[in-house]
Amino acid sequence: MRSNAIKLAHIIAAALFLILSNPCIDANAQGRSKFGNRYVNPFGNLSITAGAGVAYYMGDLQDGVNMKHLGLGPSISVGALYRLTEHFSARGELRFYKVSADQQYSKNFQNNLSFKTFNPDINLGIKADLFSFNRRAPVNPYLIGGIGFTLLNPKAEIDGVWHKLAPLTTEGVKYNRLPLVFTAGIGVSFKTTDRLSLGVELCNNFMNSDYLDDVSTVYPNPDQLSSDLARRLSDRAPEIGEPARQPGFSRGSAKSKDSYLFLQVRAAYLIGNRTEAKERKKTRCPKF
Repeated sequence: MRSNAIKLAHIIAAALFLILSNPCIDANAQGRSKFGNRYVNPFGNLSITAGAGVAYYMGDLQDGVNMKHLGLGPSISVGALYRLTEHFSARGELRFYKVSADQQYSKNFQNNLSFKTFNPDINLGIKADLFSFNRRAPVNPYLIGGIGFTLLNPKAEIDGVWHKLAPLTTEGVKYNRLPLVFTAGIGVSFKTTDRLSLGVELCNNFMNSDYLDDVSTVYPNPDQLSSDLARRLSDRAPEIGEPARQPGFSRGSAKSKDSYLFLQVRAAYLIGNRTEAKERKKTRCPKF
């Protein structure tokens, strides 16, 4: 699954290169594209955005796609687009997502590890539209790329209580809870009015960390862990009648890092630029 995600990122990067280098795509639509019967300078136009959908986890507690136990959770986002050129916009978003996984549904069920997490992240990047701003295309495919941070907060349940795993250092490692996240995705927007667009977007978020799920390398020496709770949550095999794992036994794989996928329905509302705002003030009805 994660190799497929890497292939997706390569495809998106190649498509972005084609948009940047293709001379057939009109980057200046002044002569034939109108917004309200006039050409609009794209630079500085601001849109507010929002999205809602599902999040999907890809990491060490998953060894394939189990359609009955996908571990999907909600994802929401709010942000803004600042238009730079006919085709490109700067994009910033605050996002929240929830994912989970349980090894009882995987080939490594004997390890009996599980987690859930509800995390915020912040992302800054670029959106590249296929069709130019002034063309006002009713359907406009686009690519996105960005960089940001997410705050890791994995939890696991034992004896009916959910515990935060990062402070327990279940692998004997104090990992960075604010890793970098690199985002790549593809989407399509549908213009419903002059200012409102709706659409669908798929994006993958590649973390510079393997601890989204609190699992990465090997089982530590239990004597080095801080508490009985840490030892129990580090090795959960005895809970299902399996022998305790020996120190150094594989708990996860650090060869590939964790990632999370978003599929969202999106909305964007065009506010405009400073010039339009001044014009609106001039045309307001006078007060009597």
